[in-house]
Amino acid sequence: MGKKDYDPAMHTAEHILNQTMDRLFACGRSFNAHIEKKKSKCDYRFPRPLTAEEIAAVETAVNRVIEQNLAVSERMVDRAEAEKAYFTGKLPANAGEWIRIITVGDYDACPCIGRHVRSTSEIQGFRILSASHENGVLRIRFTLRSG
Repeated sequence: MGKKDYDPAMHTAEHILNQTMDRLFACGRSFNAHIEKKKSKCDYRFPRPLTAEEIAAVETAVNRVIEQNLAVSERMVDRAEAEKAYFTGKLPANAGEWIRIITVGDYDACPCIGRHVRSTSEIQGFRILSASHENGVLRIRFTLRSG
């Protein structure tokens, strides 16, 4: 992901989408993601395609979280504590002994090295572009309304 394509709002929206997917479907966080300024995608281990109603429910739930204007904060925890409380498998090997936890209000908390917004009020108009399913992988493509 090049710096010019990076968007903290999109990255924070990914955190909210991941928590929403896990809350609605108990599928865990995405195992693969590609986050860019214009559009992004997340891949989930999932047994079936989402229905149109489920896609709408995910989109609505993410936007409801965004509309709460939740504070986005960070805290550092030692690696042992992070490994007990969170999935750390997506962190780079050189993440170090102190792991940064990004918290979106009381909705989500997870280890992350990326940049984020300070409040969900900085995220606008989450929209799912498509949801496809193949070989046990659900791919959700999404975007944000600009400005």
